[in-house]
Amino acid sequence: MKSYDLLYIDGRWVSPVKGGTFDTIDPSTGKVIASVAAATAEDVDLAVTAARKAFDNGPWPRMSGAERAAVLRRIGKGIRDRLQELAEIEVRDNGKPLPEALWDLGDAAGCFEYYAGLAEKLDDDTEKPVVLPDDRFSSVARKEPVGVAGAIIPWNFPLLMAAWKVAPALAAGCTMVLKPSELTPLTALELGDIATAADLPPGVLNIVTGLGKDAGAPLSEHPDIDKLAFTGSVPTGSRIMQAAARDIKNVSLELGGKSPFIVFDDSDIDAAVEWIMFGIFWNQGEVCSATSRVLVQRCIYERLLQRLAEETRQITIGNGLEEGVLLGPLVSKGQYDKVLEAVERGKSEGARLVTGGGRPAHLERGYFMEPVVFADVPEDSWVWREEIFGPVVCIRPFDSEAEAVRSANDSRFGLGAAVMSRDSERCERVARALRAGIVWINCSQPTFTEAPWGGYKQSGIGRELGEWGLNNYLETKQITRYESDKPWGWYIK
Repeated sequence: MKSYDLLYIDGRWVSPVKGGTFDTIDPSTGKVIASVAAATAEDVDLAVTAARKAFDNGPWPRMSGAERAAVLRRIGKGIRDRLQELAEIEVRDNGKPLPEALWDLGDAAGCFEYYAGLAEKLDDDTEKPVVLPDDRFSSVARKEPVGVAGAIIPWNFPLLMAAWKVAPALAAGCTMVLKPSELTPLTALELGDIATAADLPPGVLNIVTGLGKDAGAPLSEHPDIDKLAFTGSVPTGSRIMQAAARDIKNVSLELGGKSPFIVFDDSDIDAAVEWIMFGIFWNQGEVCSATSRVLVQRCIYERLLQRLAEETRQITIGNGLEEGVLLGPLVSKGQYDKVLEAVERGKSEGARLVTGGGRPAHLERGYFMEPVVFADVPEDSWVWREEIFGPVVCIRPFDSEAEAVRSANDSRFGLGAAVMSRDSERCERVARALRAGIVWINCSQPTFTEAPWGGYKQSGIGRELGEWGLNNYLETKQITRYESDKPWGWYIK
């Protein structure tokens, strides 16, 4: 691979102030694939200064929406032109199967193209008149970019999560400092070259790679950041929110989940099994919205478990670049150990291990594990209540609709949820009763750029994607004018 030992600041590739690097690992082999620039607080300050200058004095916030849209479309095209190459980099950096990486990268390009369209609409939607009860005054509500945004993204969808934040921020007219995960930084760095080729003005997008304590924390604490956007764990989100509170920063958080999937007894079992598997084994289960808690009505419970176990054992596990692989390695040794520990904890808590949990016999190295199906999982167990972030599904039976809804909602999380039944009225009723920001009916995990994404409770604050994602990066200003030629008369008579 090429060198990744530079940071992207003010439209240029520059060495870190302290010259440090860190290694990124291929999770299928455990071997180093690249040495990456390790930013520190000094580099973050340079990046924020560049973004501040580009926002306060540069052309980007002052361009029309149509002008910004043209650049966003060129970024989208730049991703599409390198789709295969970028996907292969992401497989080596993250471990996911190549078809999934290609899908993700196509979505990332589509995200830039979608927000290009919303940027154009801003030209006609920047100001709206406000109807007032006093005709001596006129008023407009005006949308303006929030300013300099800091974005910290996770390792499970590296370039796609960058697109979810960079595209709407740029569409709104903001400038940004992006901090990718230290586990999967490579495609985010490639975005710097793509942005330069798309003629994005210097300083509008800055990319700093590094460890959380060295780069992420200084970014979240920097006084010249106007808005923080974070996707990741609840504990880190809590720390970012505390840092933002010191300066009363605008903040949006997309955090963890332990999403339920309710399967009623009139469901087609094969269809249910397929959606259950997609909902938990896609991307190795390293998905914040993964439907990892499955509630199955009792009269089909054992039949569904049997079919699910049969199909789970047939999943092809291996290097994501190999044809036919559906499940790659976990992203890192640390994550691998955490998931294995969770499996042991589940067994000790009384969950019935139906299948999985070991290392595949044909894979001697890398962070591979057989996907896990747990049955009869106690409702008060750790594995039922906490996010594992791996290919581990927990299943328990239920008898009534009310019981299923109560159990599904009994969680500190509220990101996603799913319900399956042939009874459309029941599906609609349950969907409205579930306390989650995203509810799927007769499916799990389809995600569209046009629809809002985010959760209730400890799953986060705010919404990404769609018009809601754009609004994350816009402020609303009231401008009110006194229209009468007569004195106001409060003081001067």
